This record gives sequence, C-alpha cells and structure tokens, in this order.
Amino acid sequence: MIHAPGDIRVEELPHPEILNPTDAVVRVVAACVCGSDLWPYRGVRPTKTPHGIGHELVGVVEAVGEDVKTVKPGDFVISPFSISDGTCVNCRNGWTQACEHGTGFGGNDGFGLPVTGAQSQFVRMPYADGTLIATPEMPSDDLVPHLLTLADVMCTGHHAAVSAEVGPGKSVVVVGDGAVGLSGVLAAARLGAERIIIMSRHEDRQKLAVEFGATDVVAERGEEGIAKIKELLGGLADCALECVGTKESMDQALHVLRPGGHLGYVGVPAGGPELPLRYLFETNIHVAGGIAPAHTYIPELLPEVLDGRLKPGKVFDLELPLSEAAEAYRAMDERRAIKVLLRP
Repeated sequence: MIHAPGDIRVEELPHPEILNPTDAVVRVVAACVCGSDLWPYRGVRPTKTPHGIGHELVGVVEAVGEDVKTVKPGDFVISPFSISDGTCVNCRNGWTQACEHGTGFGGNDGFGLPVTGAQSQFVRMPYADGTLIATPEMPSDDLVPHLLTLADVMCTGHHAAVSAEVGPGKSVVVVGDGAVGLSGVLAAARLGAERIIIMSRHEDRQKLAVEFGATDVVAERGEEGIAKIKELLGGLADCALECVGTKESMDQALHVLRPGGHLGYVGVPAGGPELPLRYLFETNIHVAGGIAPAHTYIPELLPEVLDGRLKPGKVFDLELPLSEAAEAYRAMDERRAIKVLLRP
C-alpha cells in the first residue's frame, strides 16, 4: 500500500473473493516494481488516499466466476497491467489499454468494486476472459521473470519499437536505460534494426543493453549526445524510442532523428514533456506511441519467451520478498536496481 510519497507499507487485507461472474481470483507467483510506480512514490503524482500499488503480475488461478470461459483454476496466467473486458470496440480493435469498461489495479472496477494492487499475495481480476492469458503449461521457476515482463515492460518496449516503425536496416536511438528502455533495445534487435544506440551513463545498464543487442553506447546528453550520434551514424537516426517521460527525454529523442524519422514514445509523462509543433512541421518527424496494448502483444511475444529465444527477464537485477516492498522502492528510486521482482 502507498500512503504518501516515500511511504510504502505491507498490510493485511481481506482475501479477495469472486464478486462478479466475470471475475477470477489469482494467487500471485511474482510481481514487481515499475518505473511508473516511482512517480507517486516521489510525489510527482499525488496520493490522495492510501491504496494498493503495482500493476504487473503472473500467478495461478484459484477460482473463477460462472461466466469465465478462457481460464480455469490451476492455470498459470499473465495479467497485463491494464484490465480489459475484451469485448468493447476498442478491445476488438486491439487497443485493450483503452477498454471502455476497463480499469487498473489499486482502484475500483467498472462496477465500483475495489481491485487490489498487483503487489499482493492474491488479486481479484475483473474481466478475467478479457485480461488474463494462460500459458500452455506450468512454467519452470526460471521462466517466471521472463513471463512477468510480458505483463508490462517488455510489451511497452515492444510498443515503442513498433510505434517508431523499427525494422530491418534501420538505425535506432533509445533514450532511457531503465527496464523499459532496455526492453526497447531488445525489441529493436528482435525487429531487425541494424544499429541500436542506447543513451546511458550507467555501466551495468550499458552491459545489459549490449547483451540485448545494442551496437553502440552514448553517455553524452543534449547537443553533445546529438553530435556523438551523428559521428556514429554519419547523420541522425531513422527511429528513436522515448522511454522516460520527461521534457528532457522527449526533447532528446526528437533531436536525434533525421527529417522524416519516427519517434515511438512510451515514457509515462511526468515533468512536462511537450511536442514542438513547429519543429515537427519543419522536419516531418512522425510521432506515435502511448500506453502499450499489452494484451494484444502477448500472443506474439509469448512463444519466444517460452522457447528461450527472448529473455527479457534479465532486467530484474534484484529479487526481494513482498514483505520488503519498501526496500524494493528505495532500491529503484536510488538507482541501486534496474527493476525489482517481488515474490509473495
């Protein structure tokens, strides 16, 4: 539970129960802390009342409502960070994060009933059929971290790459070396990019970026960073992935692109990011992105995680029990960890 900036507490709540026929109750096997969880932790987003926090989980179905058809008790499931009914026009078009009846963790569902934060032992999942995706069989413990990234971070990095139209032969600059940026590097490599430049000042993250497929590392920022990219590429980049959400990161991502280039942005906006329309008008730069429709992407990425071709779970460099959630937040806030996995 988050009570105020910097105030994370582990508390006892009633065991979730089936409240609607479309519900499932999931026993959480693993959850994690997201970079966007740090915005309320740092006070960038207000916390008006204490509430559950966290929106990424994998687990085992304990019980289902009478209308649930696609999952059953005993199934191992991935839950995307956005809860969706799977039936509205937006879901049918693949934009499940914009479900007309959807909700998020730690708030209320479309019926006004509370939904626990994902950093919990058990969670009631509204719209189980439209949200949960079952794996073909119970995965090994080694696979769990990789599967957990599909709840958010890997799908979000993939969304940045898809939005930026990354493809074979393209040059890509990734702004942000957190778990989303690193997942964006992995996604760009998977999509066949020829040059992938990670803008990073942290040696541990640089090493993982190279392991994920980065061909170059640029530690400089601002005009110096742009000059370094021009030197490496002989010009500016075809594609940029903005994976932070600040004014500075958006400005950096826009200015590493050649005229006609494509920017995919997935950083949760904080700190006043803006789009300079005159600059876009003059350069014909394309901008796309936003909240990733993770449920739409999981079926494409899941087989490659299951067979070991894709190993995004390496972004987890610290694992803690749920009882130490406050330390997990401190470690990420202080950049002592890229991403923390929590085991209930």
